[in-house]
Amino acid sequence: MAAQQNDVVTLRDVAAAAGVSISTVSRVLDSKIAHSAHGDRIRAVAEELGYRPNRAASALRRGETGTIGVLVPRLSDAVMALMYESIAAACERQGRFAIVATAGDSEEGERHAAETLLARGVDGLMLASARIDDPLVRSLRSRRIRHALVLRSDGVSPASVGDDELGGYLAVRHLLDLGHREIAIVTGPLYTTSARDRLAGAKRALGEADVVPLIAETDDYRIPSGERAASGWLDGSRRPTAVFAANDDLAIGVLAASHRAGVEAGRDYALVGYNDIPIAARLPVPLTSVRTNFEQIAVAGLELLSSDFEEGAVRTSMPTLMPRSSSMRASRG
Repeated sequence: MAAQQNDVVTLRDVAAAAGVSISTVSRVLDSKIAHSAHGDRIRAVAEELGYRPNRAASALRRGETGTIGVLVPRLSDAVMALMYESIAAACERQGRFAIVATAGDSEEGERHAAETLLARGVDGLMLASARIDDPLVRSLRSRRIRHALVLRSDGVSPASVGDDELGGYLAVRHLLDLGHREIAIVTGPLYTTSARDRLAGAKRALGEADVVPLIAETDDYRIPSGERAASGWLDGSRRPTAVFAANDDLAIGVLAASHRAGVEAGRDYALVGYNDIPIAARLPVPLTSVRTNFEQIAVAGLELLSSDFEEGAVRTSMPTLMPRSSSMRASRG
């Protein structure tokens, strides 16, 4: 019964060999429901003939392309690159393909990138660039376009995130447990839930110890913003003994500015970052950081994207504190 080598076995061939209609074969082979004796016989015939499904044609029949659009501010940001790679790997395991577009930090850039992906026929969008009360996300909802947010949430659209409030708490609780009371916080942009939640968690830990921090809000999560924030403290009269930076790039910026001033993390002050990007553990002074599980966030985000829209649906991944040399115990002096 096997087809000749080089022959392409079609649904018609399987139907003829099994004595059923082409539509019946199609339903059985596309079906994910429990097996039956009838269906199992058709599957056995297809396997014996060497039938290989044309996934592109199958997706086309369902009005799908098997591609997912991923929107990030920039791929030079290690966190966004890691998030995209995790989504791409999760898509590959499902027989899908992820296409990325960068949007910068402007609302117009995000809108243009999203429309470009949609014009290419993606089955849905995963956005790591969402702002609180984001007009782009509101538009996607009103147009009933499948989408899910990752790393950030707007409180309405489906979102897969890390527990940023807990992560901020763990970071600052660690510094407090090391004896620090002069603590500075470098936040990310507060138009994002990640920055707001990490700051809220940090403040909860500080409140338990009755400590008032220095706080610097940045315009973005990039290294130069961390440098500028640290330069302000290094030039001032109140120099903190510990710093929590709301992501690792901000922390690297703090490291750069303090190094130029002759002040070293792990010796003169303690420093904690966030996300635990690969370089964090390999810096000259290995950086203590709160680890984000990008793989879990990606998998949960794809599940949300594939599900019926549920307002306010959020999947949350737990963070883990990774202590290293940059966070030293406070001096007794």
